[in-house]
Amino acid sequence: MKQMKQMKVTIFGATGMVGQYLVDETIAQLHTARAFGRNVFEVFSTERTYLELSKGYLFSEDDIKKALKGADAVLSAIGGGFDGTDRARSIGMKKIVEAMEKKGPKRIVAIGGAGLLNADEGTFIYEMPGFPEKYKAVTLEHRQAYDHLSSSSLDWTFVCPPIILDAKATESYNTNRNYPAEGNQQITAGDLAHFMVKELIANEYLKCRVGIASV
Repeated sequence: MKQMKQMKVTIFGATGMVGQYLVDETIAQLHTARAFGRNVFEVFSTERTYLELSKGYLFSEDDIKKALKGADAVLSAIGGGFDGTDRARSIGMKKIVEAMEKKGPKRIVAIGGAGLLNADEGTFIYEMPGFPEKYKAVTLEHRQAYDHLSSSSLDWTFVCPPIILDAKATESYNTNRNYPAEGNQQITAGDLAHFMVKELIANEYLKCRVGIASV
């Protein structure tokens, strides 16, 4: 059986709901997790094996550079508000991409939103009539983050989940390239994390968006 490569993975948005599952899953899949955020020392135990804590601010180029030093890959679960006034997703991704292009690493798996998947070959779901107005502002933030990734030289994957449930992994889910996946239009945070960490090495969805849904 081929042995999986062990990596050091920097996780942005580590203290959020999905981010905490990403930390757990990264360690569970035998990698070292480097959790980045303003309050990582309040959220995570400093005694935990295979966990490094990197306190910093998402808009600080120096803090991001420090968090990326020696890392093999990046996971991003940057969150924020839904009304469009919180620019963490777009500006944060811009700064992460810039830092990665300068110093590496080159592999990143990031979270977007289901509205960024294709309705058809030339249309995003969020551009279709009837797309919920309350999700448009945050989807446009995700769109800017996606644009930063897709125009970069990085080996990126942009996962676009539907409703995310605060629940553990079932490891029973479907994925699809650039279009919504078949199944229930929801996904547990645990399953989302399971797929994202696995994809870091699997590289099945390089330079594309991914639909994901529970079975």
